[in-house]
Amino acid sequence: MAKTLEEILAMNPAEAVDELCKKTVEIPSWEDLEKEYNPKKHPVMTEPSYTDTVDDDGIVEKVTRVIEGLQRLAVERMIGLAFGTPVKRIYKPKDDKERQVASAIESILQQNRINTVNIDRSRMLFAGCEAATMWFAVEQPNSLYGFESRLKLRCRNYSQMKGDGIYPLFDAETDDLTVLSFNYKRKEDDTDVEYLDVYTADKHIRYKKADGNWEMEEQPHSVGKIPAVYCFRSAPVWEDLSNLVYEREWAFSRNGNYLRKNSKPIVALFADEEIPFNAEKGENKEFKTVLQYPKGSDLKYVTWEQAVENLKFFTGELKQSFFTQLQLPDISYDNMKTTPMSGESRKMLLTDAMLKVTQESGRFLEMFDREINVIKAFLKVMMPGMDGAIEGLRVENQIIPFSITDDKDTIGNIMTATAGKPIMSQLEGIQNLGWSDNPEETLRQIKEENNLDAFEPTE
Repeated sequence: MAKTLEEILAMNPAEAVDELCKKTVEIPSWEDLEKEYNPKKHPVMTEPSYTDTVDDDGIVEKVTRVIEGLQRLAVERMIGLAFGTPVKRIYKPKDDKERQVASAIESILQQNRINTVNIDRSRMLFAGCEAATMWFAVEQPNSLYGFESRLKLRCRNYSQMKGDGIYPLFDAETDDLTVLSFNYKRKEDDTDVEYLDVYTADKHIRYKKADGNWEMEEQPHSVGKIPAVYCFRSAPVWEDLSNLVYEREWAFSRNGNYLRKNSKPIVALFADEEIPFNAEKGENKEFKTVLQYPKGSDLKYVTWEQAVENLKFFTGELKQSFFTQLQLPDISYDNMKTTPMSGESRKMLLTDAMLKVTQESGRFLEMFDREINVIKAFLKVMMPGMDGAIEGLRVENQIIPFSITDDKDTIGNIMTATAGKPIMSQLEGIQNLGWSDNPEETLRQIKEENNLDAFEPTE
């Protein structure tokens, strides 16, 4: 039976740390994932039997090693498709107080460069299978968020890709996150100090290992919830397709060895009698060389005829299979350049990828919604007396898959279907465009400008 947090905290620090650092979710370790993600650790680079020929004088024959980072490319493609277009937040305030809260939330996110944070943690999730973002406040008087505040909110991403340990603990009945712990090391006075930060809805417990011993320090926090968001997946974005990449690398590498051995020019003499060679002097010793061979003999270069087309077909099919099974488009420059397509066909090229983004977006939207709630919890401390507006504000996150479709065409099609009638209000249009931080204020200013124009005399 699993121990409760109270039972764990009652143990001595060393035992408590061991208990808290037990993984409750099944994800691959970064030690294993990095062997696939980092092309320098692929089998063609590490296989013990595939080595250079060496003698006492050094390397006699060097083997060819061709590596391809298709797993890393798959991660970057997925990031571009999911977050190449920044996540859109739609605020639905009902009054001025809620509009002020909406402005504050958006300012906090922008000040923390949330678009970069999303790209960073999506890479951690797609490659490292888990990501966590910790939000914390520092004492720093400012007016960055549209009001005077003594606190400044910041965030930090944690991932096993960076050497961090993340240990979530979920409630067995509700599946809610009840404890989240972070294990990491910091350099202090040229000494590596290890920490374990444990967060609950009302506590922050820090274990610090200095001089080989763990020490515990407990302090409450007033946020009212775990000030962090966590997300994980059971497999990296390239799933179980690394063998296709390895097969391409071996095919290219073996072919490189054959080319090196057989591409050296070979001159063949076909004659019925023995003829001496290599008696010619260099070009600096004599101005010309005269060769005499028996009648009927033949002297020519002999070239190696290799099955180039078969190799191209084999490796090409492996690459195509890799991207096809991952539902990712091969949108490299060379591929797009050599594939004749109309503009509309290129738009349809991303259909499968957009479906892939939709499949992946669920866990991200859940994390983003929780993140908004975490920020709201901090705002209750930073904006006293605004609890009702903070709780009442509705915020919707939208992940928009990257697409080369033209909004003008979409709007034109809808307008045609409605016989040219409006399809949304002006306020909704401003909100959906997303350029204005305060759509209501923008609409009010537009109306004022229109009224002024109406009363201006015309010549």
